[in-house]
Amino acid sequence: MAHPAFRAAAVRVRTPATSANLGPGFDALGLALGLYDDVVVRVAEAGLHLDIAGEGADSLPRDERNLLVRTLRTAFEALGGQPRGLEIVCANRIPHGRGLGSSSAAICAGLVAARAVTTGGEARLDDATLLELAAEIEGHPDNVAACLHGGFTLAWGEGGAVRAIRMEPSPRIVPVVFVPSRPLATETARGLLPRSVPHVDAAANAGRAALLVEAMTHRPDLLLPATEDRLHQEYRASAMPESMDLVGRLRADGVPAVISGAGPTVLAFAEDGEADKVARLAGDGWTANRLALDLVGASVLPLAGTGQ
Repeated sequence: MAHPAFRAAAVRVRTPATSANLGPGFDALGLALGLYDDVVVRVAEAGLHLDIAGEGADSLPRDERNLLVRTLRTAFEALGGQPRGLEIVCANRIPHGRGLGSSSAAICAGLVAARAVTTGGEARLDDATLLELAAEIEGHPDNVAACLHGGFTLAWGEGGAVRAIRMEPSPRIVPVVFVPSRPLATETARGLLPRSVPHVDAAANAGRAALLVEAMTHRPDLLLPATEDRLHQEYRASAMPESMDLVGRLRADGVPAVISGAGPTVLAFAEDGEADKVARLAGDGWTANRLALDLVGASVLPLAGTGQ
């Protein structure tokens, strides 16, 4: 592959927050949410300059260790070669370490931005390869599939490749997220999972995950039974007891609620007229946000004030 040419103009990429698992759909089901990170990338003459505002501004590295930068480097290698320099500006709104897909948002932003600043980038790096790279970097495909495609997604492996389909979530569903003040590392949460589970629990989850597809797309009235899980949430309870307690209290009140991804954020599903009431149910110690469903996924947007 010949060394690529790069566009002189900066590109702006917006990536949504995501919630994975949604109860029984472990490492397979994902949902894109209306909370966004924005990244502006410009190819420069030399060096690396990285500005970060918002979430992670005080803690994220501003050098080659940064996940966004590492992803850009991976994408440029796949596109045929590295640019001489990069200027990057990040406006982060997705909380870090809370189970809302902040790492997936950074990964997808890096891949989409690298493709967008590369002349002929879409021909060199198609959507299927973009998903493959995102899942390889993230380690699992559920969040990145939802982040790239928007809406409600199902991801799976097939013959060593990653596949995903996008479905239209019911417009009657209103996500409400309850974000705690303390983060939880995904590695910690995954480390609590057993190597095997009882067959009866696996069978129960298979049925609930199948039901969840129907509930999310056509029958929101079935979301309470469809979000039941026996595969991962209880095993992780010791790392986030307050979150599991909130899930239990919400479900006892008839509200479909789950741990968002690896936690500790709690995701609840409400209908439009009930969403504000649901948001008030958590009590102190939680930041409750009613969010829209994101139906677009990762996208290249005009730069503010330029019309580009």
